[in-house]
Amino acid sequence: MTPLILQRTRGPLVESAHEVHLAFADLSGAGESWGDVDVPVFWRSAAKPLQAISAVRLGVMEQAQLPEEALALACASHSSEPRHRAVAGAMLAALGLDERALACGAHPPLGAEMAARVRLGMDVPSPVWSNCSGKHLLMLAMAQTQGWSVDGYAREGHPVQERILQDVADLCGVPVESIPLGLDGCNAVCTAVPLRAMARAWATLMAGADPSAARVRSAMLEHPLLVAGTGRLCTTLMEAAAGRLVVKVGAEGVYCAGLVQEGLGIALKVRDGSMLHAGVALLGVLRAMDDVHGLGLRDALEHAEVRSHGPGTIRNTRGEITGEQRLAVEAQEFATVLRATDHAPAGAGE
Repeated sequence: MTPLILQRTRGPLVESAHEVHLAFADLSGAGESWGDVDVPVFWRSAAKPLQAISAVRLGVMEQAQLPEEALALACASHSSEPRHRAVAGAMLAALGLDERALACGAHPPLGAEMAARVRLGMDVPSPVWSNCSGKHLLMLAMAQTQGWSVDGYAREGHPVQERILQDVADLCGVPVESIPLGLDGCNAVCTAVPLRAMARAWATLMAGADPSAARVRSAMLEHPLLVAGTGRLCTTLMEAAAGRLVVKVGAEGVYCAGLVQEGLGIALKVRDGSMLHAGVALLGVLRAMDDVHGLGLRDALEHAEVRSHGPGTIRNTRGEITGEQRLAVEAQEFATVLRATDHAPAGAGE
């Protein structure tokens, strides 16, 4: 199918249009798709929950005596807020390490408040501030508890990365040798898989029999603030959805989500890599699905903080309406999305 189109209007014209490639999948990998969903895409930070499953499978949480908050932070692209840094600091202490062990570098915070403090010279970021510090700390815990060297833990070929790669391939239902590898912005290995495979992995995160996947899902649902931060979409949407949704952003226009009760995975990529439009696209898709399938997400999607990230009017600096941003799709295009799953509500899509 052709991709979905996200439009931004000004006056009577469509001022810009952005291709959205989208896949749904159940545990078997079956599901609807729009656009090109069979070409590998780097899913960047949207892979973190799947990477965390490797550590849980190895018993790292117990061996390193890490709390569930640490597992949530490992799945995060966090905002460097005090709470995030406190959990990261506790993980460092539990491992008997200091920040020099982290392969990730410091960067300006993703959260607006902490970013402002850095700009004003009130704080100086360090590696613990990295939005990926939780992931790196869990990788260090994997190396330490399994008797592997912590040196080079984030690099291709290290046992930590080899184990994660094998587990990601397993969760996605693709051969290891078919997965292109790259170097992420945080200095760790990143993987590329088709959107269809991403969606399948997220379906497993939602409804698979693997207790390690269920544990990761629960950690994210119980600690949504740790997964992103104050005012950010991953956190606000999971809080508003109250256990119905797990969501995770990735760089370069990627968003992944899972419907918990339906056992359905969602993966999308805004082709031009726009982070601004990835969240808008996800919320537009969820609204259209809810219109057709009655998923019980309407209140969450209409929550004021969630709406501020989604489709709707565009205003200028004076508050005057200049246009709107919208996903150019009819809700009925999602009529068969849940047909392939074993979890579809009675009459879904009819």
